[in-house]
Amino acid sequence: MTRAKILVSTAVACLLSAPLWAAESVGQTPAVWADKELSFVYQGFTTRYSCDGLRDKMRDVLLDLGADKKSLKVTQLGCTSDAGRPDPFPGVKVKMRVLQPASASAAQETVPAHWKPVDLKLRNSLVTDSGECELVEQIRQRVLPLFAVRNVVEQSNCIPHQATATRPTLKLEVLALEDAQHQATAPQASR
Repeated sequence: MTRAKILVSTAVACLLSAPLWAAESVGQTPAVWADKELSFVYQGFTTRYSCDGLRDKMRDVLLDLGADKKSLKVTQLGCTSDAGRPDPFPGVKVKMRVLQPASASAAQETVPAHWKPVDLKLRNSLVTDSGECELVEQIRQRVLPLFAVRNVVEQSNCIPHQATATRPTLKLEVLALEDAQHQATAPQASR
């Protein structure tokens, strides 16, 4: 009989705390905006970029990763080729604000955030995406540390001077600003 009471008590406790688990699994967490800077020079053998092409691509990547659109500034860095022509070492200088988890003693105003899954695709075609392997690796090494990310999975097999047979993938969860649509679909805690 005692074993049955323990099982019933455990089941009731689990059911009562389910809304708390749901909120945690959605990744709701307080966050603060943090200023970040980056000087990034692409060094690859397989795919070459123009400075304006790399600037536009990096801007899209940073926005996909959750950089604040209003504060994002991406400028060309160290470019030697004419506009629109591939550069041997195209670069960008970045100034942005990104979300970071708030610490318990955060002096800044916190904002509601959640963990958002991101499948970083640099292009929409397998044929052209396969040459992006080196850029995907460099983004993981140099750009991701500036963001609050978790569960990072990279699948790439870079061979210099060769496009790969498969599209390089970079999947992760990034801390993103809570929005009205996400709040409407998120499980509600007990009221």
